[in-house]
Amino acid sequence: MASKTAAAAVDFTRIYTTLGLGKETIASLQAFRKRHSEAQRLQAQYASQPTTVDVAHYRSVLKNKAIVDEAEKLLKSFTPVTYDVNAHVKAIETFETKAVAKAKETAEKIDVELKELQTTLANIEGARPFEDLTVDEVGAAHPRITEAVENMIKKGKWTVPGYKEKFGDLSLM
Repeated sequence: MASKTAAAAVDFTRIYTTLGLGKETIASLQAFRKRHSEAQRLQAQYASQPTTVDVAHYRSVLKNKAIVDEAEKLLKSFTPVTYDVNAHVKAIETFETKAVAKAKETAEKIDVELKELQTTLANIEGARPFEDLTVDEVGAAHPRITEAVENMIKKGKWTVPGYKEKFGDLSLM
């Protein structure tokens, strides 16, 4: 009975929207829910039907009493077959354990990535605008730029290679 109350307590529409499931997964879940509700309906229908056989009625209708005796003997000796479902239950439990572990691992990875993104966002929000930076601050952040400029000055190069091609010649002469 606990499974019926648990199934009734599940809000599938909320699951579909909040978990961000793919279309195929949602379609599979909906098909499963449909099959489950159909099985529940059939089980309820068959459970409401009588399960006893009126052997006396068949004795009065049939002429061959030996067949009725044979049928009655078979009915009384009938025992339903029992299946050992422990192997299936164990397989389901191991699958569930692996799925939960994988979900926890994914959640941890997402948490780490989210923290990294939050620090990056904080760095971006706390950064000064490009216009407010000084040459000394840029040189301190990237010493290669300072070295390249000093090297160009030592060699007597006063122009940046490719500048005229990209921005044009702004000289007045």
